[in-house]
Amino acid sequence: MNKVYRQKPLAPDEYLGHVGFDGKVHESRFGPDKYVGRVELDTGKIFEARLGPDNYVGSITLDSGKVYRHKSMAVDEYLGRVDSDGKFYRHRVGPDEYIGKIEGTNAYTLGGAAFMLLVWPLVEEEMAAKEKEKEQGAEQEQ
Repeated sequence: MNKVYRQKPLAPDEYLGHVGFDGKVHESRFGPDKYVGRVELDTGKIFEARLGPDNYVGSITLDSGKVYRHKSMAVDEYLGRVDSDGKFYRHRVGPDEYIGKIEGTNAYTLGGAAFMLLVWPLVEEEMAAKEKEKEQGAEQEQ
C-alpha cells in the first residue's frame, strides 16, 4: 500500500488515501475507504471510477512522470509532474509548486494516479475558491 499525502503549508501533510500496487486508487474515509479510480500500469492511462464504464481522465508519461488531463476535442492539458522520489509538482509560470507526495513506491504510474485522482481535485477546489474571493473583492471595490 502506497500512502498519498497533500502538502499543507505550516502544518503536517494531510493523508488522502492509498494506491495499491495493482493501480487501484482508494480515498481515505471514516469507515471503509472509497474506490475512486485506477491506472493502467502498462500504458499510464488514468480512469475515474463511476457507475457504468470508467471515465478516462488523463495519463502519465512512463518515462518522465508528466501528468496530463484529457480534453476531448483538444490537446491534453499538462498539469504537473511526479518526480522519482514520489513528490508531486503543479505546473506554474516560474518554479513548479510542490503539492504532495506518495510514499512506498517510485513508480511513475502509481504516482500519476494519486496526483490525478486524489491531490488534483483538492488543488482545483483551492484555485476556484481563490478565484471566487478575487471576484467578490473586485465587486466590493466597485
